[in-house]
Amino acid sequence: MLRGKQLLNDATVNKGTAFTAAERVAFALHGKLPSAIETLDQQVERAYVQYQKQTSNANKSIFLQELYATNCILFYKLVTVHIAEILPILYTPEVANTVINFSHDFRRPHGLYVSYAERDHLDAMFANYETDAIDLIVVTDGEGVLGIGDQGIGAIHIPIAKLILYTVLGGINPLRVLPIVLDVGTNNQSLLYDPLYLGWRQPRLTGVAYDEFIDYFVTAIKHKFPRVFLHWEDFGRDNAASVLTRYRDKICSFNDDLQGTAVVTVAALLAALKVSMQDWREQRIVIFGAGTSGVGIAEQIIVAMQYAGMTKEEAYRNVWLIDRQGLLLTNTLCLTPAQRAFVHHQEEINHWQLNDENFITLGDVVKNLHPTILLGCSAQHGLFTEEIIRDMAQHTLRPIIFLLSNPIDKCEAIPENVIKWTDGKAIVATGSPFAPVIYQDKIIPITQCNNALAFPGIGMGVIASRAQKLTDAMLWMACQALLATSPVIKQAIKKQSADRENIADHVGHKDADLLLPPLADAASVALEVASAVMLQAQREQQEKLCSVENLVNVVGATTGVMSNLEAQKFISKQVWVPEYSNYVE
Repeated sequence: MLRGKQLLNDATVNKGTAFTAAERVAFALHGKLPSAIETLDQQVERAYVQYQKQTSNANKSIFLQELYATNCILFYKLVTVHIAEILPILYTPEVANTVINFSHDFRRPHGLYVSYAERDHLDAMFANYETDAIDLIVVTDGEGVLGIGDQGIGAIHIPIAKLILYTVLGGINPLRVLPIVLDVGTNNQSLLYDPLYLGWRQPRLTGVAYDEFIDYFVTAIKHKFPRVFLHWEDFGRDNAASVLTRYRDKICSFNDDLQGTAVVTVAALLAALKVSMQDWREQRIVIFGAGTSGVGIAEQIIVAMQYAGMTKEEAYRNVWLIDRQGLLLTNTLCLTPAQRAFVHHQEEINHWQLNDENFITLGDVVKNLHPTILLGCSAQHGLFTEEIIRDMAQHTLRPIIFLLSNPIDKCEAIPENVIKWTDGKAIVATGSPFAPVIYQDKIIPITQCNNALAFPGIGMGVIASRAQKLTDAMLWMACQALLATSPVIKQAIKKQSADRENIADHVGHKDADLLLPPLADAASVALEVASAVMLQAQREQQEKLCSVENLVNVVGATTGVMSNLEAQKFISKQVWVPEYSNYVE
């Protein structure tokens, strides 16, 4: 056990003013702390007062970073108690500014900085890491950060933020996680010419050299942490899908931009369809922004349509993608492998009225296709104009319009405008947090499609089940579990029950019109998602065992697969809670 100043300087064991009298004697702390001995709750009260004194979001972020580096338990307890208020500072939207200012605001290192320039030392880097006990890694190469693009080494704050949410919402032990940035250069000229930039000052690595470096990295990870859950984050559109595809059968992998975003968005779409009493077969879906997130959402929509009874061919016919080249067609140039599955044939649009047949715009698609669902993943502020939204609303009773780009200044439209332009008919959700909209004296809460409602539970479910692969079926069950927590669906069920029982007063909670739960409920949602993922992992493992006639217990369940209640109890026991340990009995 550490003593004196060394103990106080180690954030993982430091208790600050909460060290007891006996601990102060045992570990030579007398005189190094004020004489008052406080509880964790008292420390949280003081820390929250200090947090509120910060005069800007940037200062609040810096305060939280310093607290994180000083006292891990106190940091997590503060965030847990004030999750709804602090989450936008730790994660979206403020984390974008933290990433941008990384080199200028740098104070102390956290995580691993794996640079291509030091590739010859990669084995030693992992061999020298303090522990083998890592359950979860979040890694980024910093090319596709939120809506702000290539941020080089500053992107380390994205894995840090994600792992904080894995702990606060998913209950994953923060001492068993590792944030990593792969420093493979940057094409951001402002960074390359910034004298304070801390990353490798070279154009971004591409091609064979990039692929070989990623392969070398994965090999080193598997050697050091063979059972780790590897979360790929904010990789560029040319690499995100290909990297996930290449390694998901080799190491338990997850890409939140592809898969997490898709789970959350499709759960919200399912809720919107249910509450508006619509069917997948009736939908004409347009997604503007066919990058990592847009394609991931499209792929999950195809899955949802197939579960609803549509054939794969029928599903693909109903999904249309638009990107920088315009509407994606078979003759569109520079398509990524992931985009090619969603192209449409020229003959499908021969009857369309177009201004320019060589570049088919969003306005063209809305005018001719009359979409019922419009999703924005473009990071282009103001892209969904009044003309486009009004045109869409003329041809569908309840237009479903999701403005998914982050941060707020990249959002395709303002929810208040969308609701006004559709005469209150639109079902709206966003990627960033927005205040409720008041329209004709009615308060309309705006659903936030935040990945924090999905990935913490997915991670805990994978880790708890010891799954060796995150399968598509596990992701679908995560989507279904999230849908089951939808306030608007719960309210509809409650209303139906009240009507059957002739109960006159069945007014719901103020958030009852939300398609997805508010972030304040994200921890309870994570438990539901984790249980669903874990149970599906068990079913798949049981099927595998049955196929070789070797029936054994899985994760302690006597029948091989737990009940939902058993799964929730099992996961609840795995949840890490921010509490101080007694160092002296």
